[in-house]
Amino acid sequence: MKAYLGIDVGSVSTNIVVQNEAGKIITGLYLRTRGRPVETIQAGLKETARLLPENTTICGCGTTGSGRYLAGVMVGADVIKNEITAHAVSAAHFVPEVQTVLEIGGQDSKIIIIRDGIVTDFAMNTVCAAGTGSFLDQQASRLGIPITDFGELALQSNNPVRIAGRCTVFAESDMIHKQQMGHPLKDIINGLCEALVRNYLNNVGKGKDILPPVMFQGGVAANAGIRSAFQRALDMEILVPPHHDVMGAIGAALLAREELGISKRSTRFKGFAITELAYQTSSFECDGCPNACEIAEIYEENRVIGRWGARCPRWDIV
Repeated sequence: MKAYLGIDVGSVSTNIVVQNEAGKIITGLYLRTRGRPVETIQAGLKETARLLPENTTICGCGTTGSGRYLAGVMVGADVIKNEITAHAVSAAHFVPEVQTVLEIGGQDSKIIIIRDGIVTDFAMNTVCAAGTGSFLDQQASRLGIPITDFGELALQSNNPVRIAGRCTVFAESDMIHKQQMGHPLKDIINGLCEALVRNYLNNVGKGKDILPPVMFQGGVAANAGIRSAFQRALDMEILVPPHHDVMGAIGAALLAREELGISKRSTRFKGFAITELAYQTSSFECDGCPNACEIAEIYEENRVIGRWGARCPRWDIV
Protein backbone atom coordinates (compact mmCIF):
# COMPACT_ATOMS: atom_id res chain seq x y z
CA MET A 1 0.00 0.00 0.00
CA LYS A 2 1.36 3.42 -0.96
CA ALA A 3 1.24 6.02 1.79
CA TYR A 4 2.41 9.55 2.64
CA LEU A 5 3.95 10.76 5.89
CA GLY A 6 3.33 14.15 7.49
CA ILE A 7 5.19 15.54 10.51
CA ASP A 8 4.23 18.70 12.41
CA VAL A 9 6.81 19.72 15.02
CA GLY A 10 5.61 22.46 17.34
CA SER A 11 6.78 23.92 20.63
CA VAL A 12 4.26 21.89 22.64
CA SER A 13 3.33 18.90 20.46
CA THR A 14 4.79 16.79 17.67
CA ASN A 15 2.18 15.22 15.39
CA ILE A 16 2.83 12.39 12.94
CA VAL A 17 0.30 11.19 10.38
CA VAL A 18 0.38 8.54 7.66
CA GLN A 19 -2.26 8.69 4.89
CA ASN A 20 -3.02 6.40 1.99
CA GLU A 21 -3.27 7.68 -1.57
CA ALA A 22 -6.95 8.52 -1.11
CA GLY A 23 -6.15 10.74 1.89
CA LYS A 24 -7.52 8.34 4.52
CA ILE A 25 -5.67 8.45 7.86
CA ILE A 26 -3.88 5.16 8.53
CA THR A 27 -2.13 6.25 11.73
CA GLY A 28 -2.06 9.50 13.68
CA LEU A 29 0.04 10.36 16.74
CA TYR A 30 -0.12 13.40 19.03
CA LEU A 31 3.00 13.57 21.21
CA ARG A 32 4.28 16.14 23.70
CA THR A 33 7.53 17.66 22.42
CA ARG A 34 8.72 18.60 25.95
CA GLY A 35 11.64 20.62 24.58
CA ARG A 36 13.22 17.54 22.95
CA PRO A 37 12.11 17.55 19.29
CA VAL A 38 14.81 15.17 18.02
CA GLU A 39 14.00 12.46 20.56
CA THR A 40 10.25 13.01 20.10
CA ILE A 41 10.48 12.67 16.31
CA GLN A 42 12.46 9.45 16.64
CA ALA A 43 10.08 8.01 19.25
CA GLY A 44 7.06 9.00 17.14
CA LEU A 45 8.44 7.43 13.98
CA LYS A 46 9.29 4.24 15.84
CA GLU A 47 5.70 4.01 17.12
CA THR A 48 4.34 4.88 13.67
CA ALA A 49 6.38 2.08 12.07
CA ARG A 50 4.96 -0.34 14.63
CA LEU A 51 1.36 0.70 13.90
CA LEU A 52 1.58 0.62 10.09
CA PRO A 53 0.08 -2.35 8.25
CA GLU A 54 2.54 -4.70 6.58
CA ASN A 55 3.67 -3.87 3.04
CA THR A 56 3.08 -0.14 3.56
CA THR A 57 5.46 1.93 1.45
CA ILE A 58 6.10 5.60 2.29
CA CYS A 59 6.07 7.33 -1.09
CA GLY A 60 6.47 10.89 0.19
CA CYS A 61 7.12 12.90 3.33
CA GLY A 62 6.34 16.48 4.35
CA THR A 63 7.16 18.52 7.45
CA THR A 64 5.66 21.66 8.95
CA GLY A 65 5.59 23.58 12.24
CA SER A 66 8.23 25.62 14.01
CA GLY A 67 10.62 22.65 13.89
CA ARG A 68 9.94 21.83 10.23
CA TYR A 69 13.53 22.35 9.03
CA LEU A 70 14.97 20.23 11.82
CA ALA A 71 12.48 17.45 11.09
CA GLY A 72 12.97 17.86 7.35
CA VAL A 73 16.72 17.18 7.35
CA MET A 74 16.33 14.36 9.86
CA VAL A 75 13.77 12.35 7.89
CA GLY A 76 14.59 13.48 4.34
CA ALA A 77 11.42 15.48 3.65
CA ASP A 78 10.20 16.04 0.11
CA VAL A 79 8.42 19.28 1.11
CA ILE A 80 8.98 21.65 4.04
CA LYS A 81 6.05 24.06 4.39
CA ASN A 82 4.90 26.68 6.91
CA GLU A 83 1.95 26.07 9.22
CA ILE A 84 -0.38 28.45 7.38
CA THR A 85 -0.11 26.48 4.16
CA ALA A 86 -0.37 23.09 5.88
CA HIS A 87 -3.46 23.99 7.92
CA ALA A 88 -5.19 25.61 4.95
CA VAL A 89 -4.60 22.52 2.78
CA SER A 90 -5.85 20.12 5.45
CA ALA A 91 -8.95 22.22 6.14
CA ALA A 92 -9.84 22.33 2.44
CA HIS A 93 -9.30 18.57 2.23
CA PHE A 94 -12.10 17.93 4.74
CA VAL A 95 -14.35 20.89 3.83
CA PRO A 96 -13.53 22.09 0.28
CA GLU A 97 -15.73 25.20 0.62
CA VAL A 98 -14.09 26.35 3.91
CA GLN A 99 -13.59 30.14 4.12
CA THR A 100 -12.14 30.63 7.61
CA VAL A 101 -9.76 28.53 9.70
CA LEU A 102 -9.36 29.20 13.43
CA GLU A 103 -6.31 27.39 14.80
CA ILE A 104 -5.18 27.43 18.42
CA GLY A 105 -2.19 25.36 19.40
CA GLY A 106 -0.06 24.92 22.48
CA GLN A 107 1.74 28.26 22.43
CA ASP A 108 0.44 30.19 19.44
CA SER A 109 -2.77 30.85 17.55
CA LYS A 110 -3.58 31.81 13.99
CA ILE A 111 -6.45 32.68 11.66
CA ILE A 112 -6.49 31.82 7.97
CA ILE A 113 -8.87 33.41 5.47
CA ILE A 114 -9.55 31.30 2.37
CA ARG A 115 -11.50 32.35 -0.69
CA ASP A 116 -12.13 29.99 -3.61
CA GLY A 117 -9.56 27.56 -2.25
CA ILE A 118 -6.78 30.17 -2.00
CA VAL A 119 -5.33 31.73 1.16
CA THR A 120 -6.02 35.46 0.86
CA ASP A 121 -5.11 36.60 4.39
CA PHE A 122 -3.83 35.31 7.70
CA ALA A 123 -2.59 36.45 11.09
CA MET A 124 -0.64 34.81 13.91
CA ASN A 125 -0.21 35.52 17.59
CA THR A 126 3.16 34.24 18.76
CA VAL A 127 3.92 36.82 21.47
CA CYS A 128 1.23 36.29 24.12
CA ALA A 129 0.16 32.87 25.41
CA ALA A 130 -3.31 34.05 26.47
CA GLY A 131 -5.85 31.67 25.00
CA THR A 132 -3.40 28.95 23.96
CA GLY A 133 -3.35 25.34 25.05
CA SER A 134 -0.47 25.75 27.48
CA PHE A 135 -2.39 28.40 29.43
CA LEU A 136 -5.51 26.23 29.58
CA ASP A 137 -3.39 23.28 30.77
CA GLN A 138 -1.90 25.48 33.47
CA GLN A 139 -5.30 26.67 34.73
CA ALA A 140 -6.79 23.18 34.66
CA SER A 141 -3.86 21.94 36.74
CA ARG A 142 -4.21 24.83 39.20
CA LEU A 143 -7.92 24.11 39.62
CA GLY A 144 -7.35 20.37 39.94
CA ILE A 145 -9.50 19.58 36.91
CA PRO A 146 -8.44 17.17 34.13
CA ILE A 147 -8.03 19.21 30.94
CA THR A 148 -10.32 16.71 29.19
CA ASP A 149 -13.17 17.78 31.53
CA PHE A 150 -12.51 21.52 31.19
CA GLY A 151 -14.80 22.16 28.23
CA GLU A 152 -17.67 19.97 29.40
CA LEU A 153 -17.68 21.74 32.76
CA ALA A 154 -17.94 25.10 30.98
CA LEU A 155 -21.03 23.88 29.10
CA GLN A 156 -22.81 23.29 32.40
CA SER A 157 -22.74 27.01 33.19
CA ASN A 158 -25.70 29.30 32.52
CA ASN A 159 -24.15 32.40 34.09
CA PRO A 160 -20.54 32.94 32.91
CA VAL A 161 -18.41 35.28 35.01
CA ARG A 162 -16.54 37.97 33.10
CA ILE A 163 -12.80 37.27 33.24
CA ALA A 164 -10.06 39.63 32.05
CA GLY A 165 -8.53 37.58 29.24
CA ARG A 166 -6.16 40.04 27.56
CA CYS A 167 -3.17 38.71 29.51
CA THR A 168 -2.43 35.34 31.15
CA VAL A 169 -1.29 37.02 34.38
CA PHE A 170 -4.43 39.19 34.64
CA ALA A 171 -6.68 36.27 33.68
CA GLU A 172 -5.27 34.04 36.41
CA SER A 173 -5.46 36.74 39.09
CA ASP A 174 -9.02 37.59 38.01
CA MET A 175 -10.01 33.91 38.23
CA ILE A 176 -8.59 33.69 41.75
CA HIS A 177 -10.48 36.85 42.72
CA LYS A 178 -13.76 35.43 41.36
CA GLN A 179 -13.16 32.17 43.27
CA GLN A 180 -12.65 34.13 46.48
CA MET A 181 -15.92 35.96 45.81
CA GLY A 182 -17.68 32.59 45.80
CA HIS A 183 -18.60 32.20 42.13
CA PRO A 184 -19.20 28.55 41.08
CA LEU A 185 -16.25 26.91 39.34
CA LYS A 186 -18.27 26.09 36.21
CA ASP A 187 -19.19 29.77 35.78
CA ILE A 188 -15.56 30.85 36.18
CA ILE A 189 -14.38 28.29 33.61
CA ASN A 190 -17.09 29.34 31.17
CA GLY A 191 -16.09 32.96 31.73
CA LEU A 192 -12.48 32.05 30.99
CA CYS A 193 -13.52 30.37 27.72
CA GLU A 194 -15.41 33.50 26.67
CA ALA A 195 -12.47 35.70 27.67
CA LEU A 196 -10.02 33.65 25.60
CA VAL A 197 -12.30 33.76 22.55
CA ARG A 198 -12.78 37.51 23.03
CA ASN A 199 -8.99 37.96 23.20
CA TYR A 200 -8.48 35.86 20.06
CA LEU A 201 -11.07 37.75 18.00
CA ASN A 202 -9.82 41.17 19.19
CA ASN A 203 -6.20 40.39 18.42
CA VAL A 204 -5.61 37.57 15.93
CA GLY A 205 -8.97 38.03 14.20
CA LYS A 206 -9.02 41.83 14.30
CA GLY A 207 -10.06 43.29 10.95
CA LYS A 208 -10.54 39.85 9.38
CA ASP A 209 -13.65 39.02 7.35
CA ILE A 210 -14.77 35.83 9.11
CA LEU A 211 -17.21 33.97 6.87
CA PRO A 212 -18.68 30.45 7.10
CA PRO A 213 -17.89 27.62 6.82
CA VAL A 214 -15.55 28.11 9.79
CA MET A 215 -13.15 25.32 10.80
CA PHE A 216 -11.70 25.17 14.33
CA GLN A 217 -8.38 23.27 14.45
CA GLY A 218 -5.52 22.60 16.84
CA GLY A 219 -5.38 20.90 20.23
CA VAL A 220 -7.67 23.49 21.85
CA ALA A 221 -10.47 22.53 19.43
CA ALA A 222 -11.07 19.53 21.72
CA ASN A 223 -12.37 22.01 24.31
CA ALA A 224 -16.14 22.12 23.89
CA GLY A 225 -16.33 25.25 26.01
CA ILE A 226 -14.07 27.23 23.66
CA ARG A 227 -15.98 25.97 20.63
CA SER A 228 -19.30 27.00 22.17
CA ALA A 229 -17.89 30.43 23.06
CA PHE A 230 -16.77 30.91 19.44
CA GLN A 231 -20.25 30.00 18.21
CA ARG A 232 -21.86 32.55 20.53
CA ALA A 233 -19.36 35.28 19.66
CA LEU A 234 -19.56 34.78 15.88
CA ASP A 235 -23.21 33.64 15.76
CA MET A 236 -22.37 30.88 13.29
CA GLU A 237 -21.64 27.17 13.34
CA ILE A 238 -18.07 26.17 14.15
CA LEU A 239 -16.91 22.93 12.51
CA VAL A 240 -14.33 20.77 14.29
CA PRO A 241 -12.76 18.11 12.03
CA PRO A 242 -12.33 14.58 13.38
CA HIS A 243 -8.52 14.88 13.40
CA HIS A 244 -8.43 18.48 14.63
CA ASP A 245 -5.28 17.96 16.75
CA VAL A 246 -3.07 16.70 13.87
CA MET A 247 -4.32 18.86 10.99
CA GLY A 248 -0.88 20.37 10.40
CA ALA A 249 0.64 16.93 9.86
CA ILE A 250 -2.26 15.97 7.58
CA GLY A 251 -1.59 19.07 5.48
CA ALA A 252 2.12 18.21 5.27
CA ALA A 253 1.30 14.69 4.03
CA LEU A 254 -1.14 16.07 1.43
CA LEU A 255 1.45 18.58 0.21
CA ALA A 256 4.04 15.79 -0.14
CA ARG A 257 1.57 13.75 -2.19
CA GLU A 258 0.89 16.75 -4.43
CA GLU A 259 4.59 17.58 -4.87
CA LEU A 260 5.61 14.06 -5.87
CA GLY A 261 2.58 13.73 -8.11
CA ILE A 262 3.73 16.79 -10.04
CA SER A 263 7.47 16.12 -10.08
CA LYS A 264 7.16 12.36 -10.68
CA ARG A 265 10.42 11.79 -8.80
CA SER A 266 11.03 9.26 -6.03
CA THR A 267 10.86 10.26 -2.38
CA ARG A 268 13.83 11.51 -0.36
CA PHE A 269 12.44 9.89 2.81
CA LYS A 270 15.31 8.12 4.58
CA GLY A 271 13.11 5.43 6.09
CA PHE A 272 12.25 4.46 9.64
CA ALA A 273 15.84 3.34 10.26
CA ILE A 274 16.64 6.91 11.37
CA THR A 275 15.03 6.06 14.70
CA GLU A 276 18.19 4.11 15.53
CA LEU A 277 20.69 6.80 14.47
CA ALA A 278 22.47 9.17 16.85
CA TYR A 279 21.66 12.88 16.47
CA GLN A 280 23.29 15.84 18.16
CA THR A 281 22.54 19.57 17.96
CA SER A 282 24.86 22.50 18.67
CA SER A 283 25.31 26.18 17.83
CA PHE A 284 28.05 28.75 17.32
CA GLU A 285 28.40 32.44 16.51
CA CYS A 286 29.74 33.32 13.07
CA ASP A 287 32.54 35.92 13.10
CA GLY A 288 32.58 36.46 9.35
CA CYS A 289 30.89 39.90 9.51
CA PRO A 290 29.30 42.36 12.00
CA ASN A 291 25.97 40.49 11.81
CA ALA A 292 27.40 37.84 14.18
CA CYS A 293 24.74 35.31 13.18
CA GLU A 294 24.01 32.50 15.62
CA ILE A 295 24.22 29.31 13.59
CA ALA A 296 22.41 26.16 14.78
CA GLU A 297 23.45 22.82 13.33
CA ILE A 298 22.45 19.19 13.59
CA TYR A 299 24.72 16.15 13.30
CA GLU A 300 23.65 12.69 12.17
CA GLU A 301 26.18 10.04 13.21
CA ASN A 302 28.91 12.75 13.56
CA ARG A 303 28.07 14.25 10.13
CA VAL A 304 26.54 17.72 9.77
CA ILE A 305 23.25 17.44 7.85
CA GLY A 306 21.69 20.85 8.44
CA ARG A 307 22.37 24.44 9.55
CA TRP A 308 20.07 27.43 10.23
CA GLY A 309 20.33 31.04 11.31
CA ALA A 310 22.68 32.56 8.72
CA ARG A 311 21.83 35.68 6.74
CA CYS A 312 24.15 34.62 3.93
CA PRO A 313 24.93 31.28 2.23
CA ARG A 314 28.34 30.89 3.92
CA TRP A 315 27.22 27.97 6.11
CA ASP A 316 24.78 26.37 3.66
CA ILE A 317 25.16 22.63 3.13
CA VAL A 318 25.03 21.60 -0.52
